[in-house]
Amino acid sequence: MFRTALRNVFAHKARLLMTVLAVMLGVAFVSGTLVFTNTISSALEKSSAKGYDNVDVALTPGRTEAKGDKVGEDAKLTDAALKKAGSVPGAASATGVVSGYAAVADQDGKLVGNGFSTKGGNYAGSAGKADARYPLSEGAAPHGAHQVALDAETAKRAGYKIGDQVRMSVDGPVLTPTLTGVFTTDDGEVAAGGSLALFDTATAQQLFHKPGQYDEIQVKAAAGTSQDRLKSELDKALGTTAVDSETGRKLAADQAEQISSSMSSMKTMLLIFAGIALFVGIFIIANTFTMLVAQRTKELALLRAVGASRRQVTRSVLLEAFFVGAVAAVTGLAVGIGIGAGMRSLMNSTGAIIPDGPLVVSVGTVVSALVVGVLITMLAAWLPGRRAAKIPPVAAMNAVHAAPTAKSLVLRNTLGALVSAAGVVAVLAATTMKGSDGQMPMGLGAALLVIGVFILTPLLSRPLIAAAAPVLRAFGISGKLARLNSVRNPRRTAATASALMIGLTLITGLTVIAGSVQGAINKMAADSIKADYVVSMANGNALSPDVLKTLDGTSGVTAATGLSNSPSRIDGDTEYLTGVNGKTIDQLARLTLKNGAFTVGGSNVVVDDKTAKDHGWKTGSTFTTAYEDGEKQRLTVAGVYEGNEMMRGVLLDSATLNPHVDGAVTDMQVMVKMSGGATDANQDRLTKALGENPAIQVQDKQDISNQIAQMFTLMLNMLYGLLAMAVIVAVLGVINTLAMSVFERQQEIGMLRAIGIDRKGIKRMVRLESLVISLFGGVLGIGLGVFFGWAAGQLIGNSMSTYELILPWGRMGLFLALAAVVGILAALWPARRAARLNMLAAIKSE
Repeated sequence: MFRTALRNVFAHKARLLMTVLAVMLGVAFVSGTLVFTNTISSALEKSSAKGYDNVDVALTPGRTEAKGDKVGEDAKLTDAALKKAGSVPGAASATGVVSGYAAVADQDGKLVGNGFSTKGGNYAGSAGKADARYPLSEGAAPHGAHQVALDAETAKRAGYKIGDQVRMSVDGPVLTPTLTGVFTTDDGEVAAGGSLALFDTATAQQLFHKPGQYDEIQVKAAAGTSQDRLKSELDKALGTTAVDSETGRKLAADQAEQISSSMSSMKTMLLIFAGIALFVGIFIIANTFTMLVAQRTKELALLRAVGASRRQVTRSVLLEAFFVGAVAAVTGLAVGIGIGAGMRSLMNSTGAIIPDGPLVVSVGTVVSALVVGVLITMLAAWLPGRRAAKIPPVAAMNAVHAAPTAKSLVLRNTLGALVSAAGVVAVLAATTMKGSDGQMPMGLGAALLVIGVFILTPLLSRPLIAAAAPVLRAFGISGKLARLNSVRNPRRTAATASALMIGLTLITGLTVIAGSVQGAINKMAADSIKADYVVSMANGNALSPDVLKTLDGTSGVTAATGLSNSPSRIDGDTEYLTGVNGKTIDQLARLTLKNGAFTVGGSNVVVDDKTAKDHGWKTGSTFTTAYEDGEKQRLTVAGVYEGNEMMRGVLLDSATLNPHVDGAVTDMQVMVKMSGGATDANQDRLTKALGENPAIQVQDKQDISNQIAQMFTLMLNMLYGLLAMAVIVAVLGVINTLAMSVFERQQEIGMLRAIGIDRKGIKRMVRLESLVISLFGGVLGIGLGVFFGWAAGQLIGNSMSTYELILPWGRMGLFLALAAVVGILAALWPARRAARLNMLAAIKSE
């Protein structure tokens, strides 16, 4: 039986090619994902570990917990702590570290790096002593408020040389210090495409609002002193309440674990889509082996007649699947390694620079690829093998094709109806739940419904394909034959269409959700903001107080308010207070009052409905708040407004809040109203007033919507790309089914040629058959996708009040057209092959 299985594989290698390709693509996806994520993790871990080479113990500010009326706050690391850390037994040196956000613009004024990867810090070297963390490759260390040093990669990308004026910003005003030095660094974020600007320690403390303070103190151990011993000495000297200490070894391990955890999310997402592609591949494999078994019925019957047991017949089919899976797995592994290397190069080319490191192909990756390829193929081939073994030898010798019994069809339809009903019930029940409670039931219900529809697909194929009859009549006898061929074997049609259905279900569902969320965001921005512009930092950090002062003095500005946040203690809980300009806030924010008056000033505040409900407040209620400086004040609820995603919480006048803020008063955003409204000229005026700062963004309502939409679009395009693998596998399935169907119907095609249908008619018949099957899968997929999109939207609507279902008719039409194109392209080779058959040889074939 082993030799028989091997002979069959070589005898049908052309027919098994598409199966090999389908499995290979899925395995390549899996192995490529593992190689890519393992390579990035290894490179980032090694790069981040280098950053701790000169750190034996790191000290960070401790934090006192909020208690009673006392707001929790961070302790301060001062020069006194730095001197004490450097003088403990076993310490060779101590370095004070200051860090913050520093946006560097290139020569064209564009930001270098993105978001939180654009960092600033201090060069801690003193006269005659360099900072070991940042070896200078050019120039000298920065001194004074008007000098800066840049990492070598940033200086190169931005086009700066020693002596140039560097255009940059920390929290608002544009700075133009002179570049005095260029340094190299092992900082992982810089290696990954970020930027790092260094100032002398006093300047860095001043710029980052920490005069005389440090974010961290790094201590180097003397020779012969272990990290644990040094940590113990530092804890004794500085105490464990005001200062948190950790060894460099532990910090490096924690960083590696954090990198591994973050990469785990990406790996999981990619593996899910690889699993979808493999799941779709199962339909192709099962279809292929079912057709092969049907075509070899007499051969299998002869084996049974000469003594082969049912188990041996099943085993021979599984052996064939094993050989096919092994070839596909080995090929897929090789392709996957190439994909992993290519993905790293692709990320580097898009600006997301990955630290240098070797390509990591672990033993686990190799084993996973081989096991997945072989198991998936054998699993999909098990049912066809079992069916082959059940056919009685005499019945098989008399009939090439054994039609499914009425009992099996009734059983299949009943099971499909029950599973589908259970799925619908679970999905509908999930829509009535709130938040994350409904996610698990909805996922389970969606899986059941997809499985149920797949089981029912043979039943659904007849009425849905019959609906296309009027259109197919226009193509004459070729159209009629295409329709009849499509429903001749409903199970085969179902398996072929279901592969395409799964891909389009996911694509349509994601598109419906993304379009509806985007509509909700647009409505949210329009409904909650009256201001013409919102000014904020590009990375979401706080703005300098100078920004609001500058905008207040800009011509054309009729109203402006900053939005600042400060923690407080109310009724034993921590609540964040939002400081606004009480005189102008009602001109800039569109908040719906539920009761009371929109009066913000003195001790009068307005609160959102959720906060009011949580504390049992209503209009006229009074409560005591303890500010972060420890002072208390009695405040009165003047009104209750309907909170939204843009604004919520306790709003009070900045004049009341600011005196109690610990440190400099900063705004997270500034809202601006201008005469003439939102125009290009007004936006340009604000941008110029702020010095054309690369770190500050001036956005109107549409810009805010577009920025959020950009994230959704990027995510959606990425998901489309990942799901394209499943669609490609589905295309291979259509090609495979049609090719094997043409082989199976050689005699029939020869007879059609003999009675007068020309080669064009044969080609048209096969193409129309493919088109009908693909559109059938497309209709099912789009229908399920819309249903799942609606159901998921019900969950989203619980947390997004402006959410409404928006059906993207244009996109859905495009997806249906895509299904048609898939059908036409998939039929090219099988149709050509069918048309080229020699009619006499075909008629004589068995």
